[in-house]
Amino acid sequence: MSAMERRKQELEMKRQKLAELRRAREERKAVLETQSTRTQSSTTTSSSAGRDRRAIDDLVALVLGERPGSGTGSSSDRGSDAGSDAASSRPTSSNYGYSMPGTPVSDSNGNRLSMTSTTQTAAGMASASTTTTAVAAAPQYVAELSEFQTVVADIPPLEHVVYSKEIQTAEGSFDAPQKSEEEIRQEIMEEIEQLEKQRQAQLEEERKRAEQEKNEETPDLSVEEKKMILTSPEFLSFVDTSSKFVERALNETYDFMKDYTLGVDVDSDENTGKRVKFMCDFWDEKWSRNRSVTDVNWSNKYPELLVSSYNKNPATVNDPDGVALVWNLHLLERPEFVFHSQSDVLSVMFSKFHPNYVIGGTYSGQIVLWDTRAKSLPVLKTPLSAGGHTHPVYSLEMVGTQNAHNLITASTDGFVCSWQLDMLAQPQDYLELLHPSHNKTDEVSVTCLGFPDNETTTFWVGTEEGNVYQAGRYDQAGSKAGINQADTYKGHYGAVTGLHFHPLFGSVDFSDLFLTSSVDWTVKLWRSKSASKSSSQPTEVVPLYSFEHADDYVYDVKWSPSHPALFGSVDGTGQFDLWNLNADTEEPYVSTSVGSGRALNKLAWDKEGNKTAIGSSDGRVYLYDIGEIATPKQDEWHLLQKNVSEMIANQENPGK
Repeated sequence: MSAMERRKQELEMKRQKLAELRRAREERKAVLETQSTRTQSSTTTSSSAGRDRRAIDDLVALVLGERPGSGTGSSSDRGSDAGSDAASSRPTSSNYGYSMPGTPVSDSNGNRLSMTSTTQTAAGMASASTTTTAVAAAPQYVAELSEFQTVVADIPPLEHVVYSKEIQTAEGSFDAPQKSEEEIRQEIMEEIEQLEKQRQAQLEEERKRAEQEKNEETPDLSVEEKKMILTSPEFLSFVDTSSKFVERALNETYDFMKDYTLGVDVDSDENTGKRVKFMCDFWDEKWSRNRSVTDVNWSNKYPELLVSSYNKNPATVNDPDGVALVWNLHLLERPEFVFHSQSDVLSVMFSKFHPNYVIGGTYSGQIVLWDTRAKSLPVLKTPLSAGGHTHPVYSLEMVGTQNAHNLITASTDGFVCSWQLDMLAQPQDYLELLHPSHNKTDEVSVTCLGFPDNETTTFWVGTEEGNVYQAGRYDQAGSKAGINQADTYKGHYGAVTGLHFHPLFGSVDFSDLFLTSSVDWTVKLWRSKSASKSSSQPTEVVPLYSFEHADDYVYDVKWSPSHPALFGSVDGTGQFDLWNLNADTEEPYVSTSVGSGRALNKLAWDKEGNKTAIGSSDGRVYLYDIGEIATPKQDEWHLLQKNVSEMIANQENPGK
């Protein structure tokens, strides 16, 4: 029942109660009127009877010649002074105008009245007097009923604050203590001794229990049971995972006693003369022995991770031919992940948009995809068929954005393929690079590939014969997909081993500059010719500058991602050279001998440009801290722009 219905019922009950009260009031009023009428009639009757009796007595007394009120009968029976006084105080018949019957009575005018008329007159006066008395003696009172509602007011009583002055001491506080200080001290010492005895007893019980457990004979595991436990996958996985955490914690180099806010390394006095500082090297006895590092690459997501690829180990026929190892800067003794391949891994990289993916290009032409969340085997790989590469894959590039990107691979078979990482069954695009200048075959054997920043269709390739070509993935206005037949970048006299475009950052755009390294012992700086400016006439593009400091094959070259004029190169003598175009173009800014002097195959900068990873032919990966060299000054971009303009002017006017 709702509140509205309850309210209506309450109002209806109040109306009924009010009607009952009104009806009771009307009934009571009628009863009171009836009682009042009866009282008036009885009073009138008794009053008229008394008066008639007195009038008769007075008449009888007058007839007998007595005083009115002094006769016998009812009057004489009173016999008291009060009755006599009352009778004497009664008015005479003359006063009332009474007379005896037949006795002539004179009125105020001297006229005589007969007894009969006198009597009638007296009777009429008595009747009138009686009526008047009855009307005056019967007042009517009518009771009026009214309703009221009691309102309960909850008013707290007035609080009476009473202050009493008392002594703030407990009863008996000045009495002498029940126990002396010595007794209290003795009780405390006894409690301490008791607790000590309990502790000794508990320790003794625990020692006896331990001895009992030790004395119990534990059955030894058999050799087969031990071997089963040690070789179980669960045990190996647990040991591998837990030991990585322990080793990472032990290799943490943070010194909590050192104040890093000073910005000065107090222990680096011996390294003040060294501009490039050796950090560490990665080596694994099982996977690095008798192998060469073919490629290195840093992770874009995790700055402490880098991956290196290796060729086969001829001494072990049961191990996989190709290996890719993921190293962690906080785990120096062994690799974080080990990936296997059926063929030598010649190129490797972390996916730019998938932190858990590692991509490798193999000697057999397969593209393999590993996942750090899975086992060591590839989760996806391309088939060994004519639909993909059939020759070694030396170069990998990933272009595009997070939502639309492709993996671009180049091989010595003359094909450039575009892949989707989630579908490696067949390439998305299949481009064959052909050039008529080759005598035996039109195929261009690609050894390296590079894309300018923010470019996804136009790219440059380095070949085995030493030429560099500009090519396009799709048909464009005025040019078809494939190699631009008109422009040939000639300058090297051997196979091109590395090609890298200038990163797009800073106040000046140098993305049209790229470096190449070759087995002709040189590093060359080029200025790419825009595809829109290409003409139909064959044109040979010459390098802006040639760096000829090396005494052996130069296997790789890379621009610094933080300094516009800084780049590094590695060669076959184990030399790591840092060049600064704003400082000197004849000699390297810093030259360091790496490792045991074996050939250095690959070079990779980390994302911040502070560290470099160098892969050696002895199977080791060396890490160097570049330090303050990698930090550019404010005018580095404008100074490089000036130097490049001078190189262009010297190229256009070689005689001046």
